[in-house]
Amino acid sequence: MYTIGETAKLTGFSTDTLRFYEKIGLIPFAQRTDNGLRTYNENDVHILKFLNCLKQTGLSLEDMAEFVQKGQVFQQEYQPTEETYLSLQKRIEILSKHLKKMQQQREDIDKVIRLTENKLVFL
Repeated sequence: MYTIGETAKLTGFSTDTLRFYEKIGLIPFAQRTDNGLRTYNENDVHILKFLNCLKQTGLSLEDMAEFVQKGQVFQQEYQPTEETYLSLQKRIEILSKHLKKMQQQREDIDKVIRLTENKLVFL
């Protein structure tokens, strides 16, 4: 079990961000010790690291919430049902849309880099 401070260091989030994500329902409420301190387990840390990866790509909180709905994305095993299939399709759609956005951003940055390199040649 990890304290909120240890979890923050392990996941790259601040303690304030962890509390905020809990408050808005992005992550489940943390377990509490007898004296009310938040504790996190390995699975919590795994989920938070994954969310940090999504955040680093610029995925919105709304899309992150949609992506992790019902926690199905983190299950090791699940029974293939219509609901899990639809959930998987939705997550694929979210990431595919976001990937296209990032590819466009990369193309835009590449254009700016080429323009800057060309300007430097003429200086």
